[in-house]
Amino acid sequence: MRELIDLFFHERRARWFFAALAQSALGNGAGYVALLLIAYDRWHSPWAITLVLLADLLPAMLLGPVFGAAADRWSRRRCMVVADLLRFGAFVGIGLADSVELTLALALVAGCGTGLYAPAALASLPGLVEPRRLPAATSVYGAIADLGFTAGPALAAVVLLFSSPESLTIANGVTFAISALVLGRLPFGEAPLGLETRSASLLQEAREGLTATAGMTGIRVVLGVSAGALFFAGVFNVAELPFAEDVLESTDVGYSVLATSFGLGFIAGSLSGSRGGSPKLLKSRYQLGLVVLGAGFLSSGVAPNFAAALVAFAIAGVGNGMLLVFERQIIQAFVPDRLAGRVFGIKDALSAWAFGSAFICAGALISLIGVRELLVVSGIGTVCAWLVSIQLLKGSFEAREAALERERSGASAEPLGN
Repeated sequence: MRELIDLFFHERRARWFFAALAQSALGNGAGYVALLLIAYDRWHSPWAITLVLLADLLPAMLLGPVFGAAADRWSRRRCMVVADLLRFGAFVGIGLADSVELTLALALVAGCGTGLYAPAALASLPGLVEPRRLPAATSVYGAIADLGFTAGPALAAVVLLFSSPESLTIANGVTFAISALVLGRLPFGEAPLGLETRSASLLQEAREGLTATAGMTGIRVVLGVSAGALFFAGVFNVAELPFAEDVLESTDVGYSVLATSFGLGFIAGSLSGSRGGSPKLLKSRYQLGLVVLGAGFLSSGVAPNFAAALVAFAIAGVGNGMLLVFERQIIQAFVPDRLAGRVFGIKDALSAWAFGSAFICAGALISLIGVRELLVVSGIGTVCAWLVSIQLLKGSFEAREAALERERSGASAEPLGN
């Protein structure tokens, strides 16, 4: 907690940045509910919901490395402003549109905005705060992003008592316009030195990012393992509702309480990274997040009643928050600034593929093996991802640890290969 107080007390730019992020995250969480209602109302089919969800993921799935290259080529602040303006136009347009085809097209535009914003924002954090406050800023970023999807639906439930889904979607768009206005006035997020004058095309730089990432053994393993764990997290998300209503025989309110428990656990897990740590500690905390996430999934699958499931969902949320915050801090610690946007873009692409695949597979798996069994399988799969990380990350990042020790003792550091 001391690190968080220090961050907000001393970093004026961070206060404005996170205020802008918080209001747009809450708006987006509420707008997400409204968007699903609009899609279903305009095309009375479950496919409407599926297509809207895929429209949000598809840009990152296909263009994540390109979005990351843009964040490494141009001003990251400007990339975030453009991303917010894209989402502003898309959500206002969805609120005014009257056809499902235009709704889906604008949802794709919003997905492009999200795909561009995430790598630019994460890559710009080191330029927003002093280095010693970077872990706290990274933790707060993750906590606020999840707070939007935890509290946003509850906000939507209240607003929809007095307004329409279309009005709520337009209001969501306005939050992104406010964010763009605030970010546009903050001095941070400049382009990495010298990259704006490069003659290579954006696609060439995206390919360079893929090649460079593939050559960083530890980073490559972390990204791959995280994508595997997030596939099982996506399966878990799809199974939550039938688990609450069909297995635990709860109501829509019970499902909401379980989802809130997961979200609060996620926020706690994300904030656990506020102190940062040495490279070795970051790796161990990342792996701890994996095993806690798997334990939460397993506990959910065998939970005998609602109270036990509530605790299990909170545990899974803590693991998920830890997994993501320490993954991001590992990238910040080991990836050069000139490649940070591309690595975060590749991470987003892998995450989007993981969730997209999970959304497609989960329904069939529930029909095949059952809901409880699927939660247990998700837990076993995540624990297997943890075991893979233990094996493949042996010795990774230790060279950086040794180099930091030499720097602290005044010796010259050798080139880092991990």
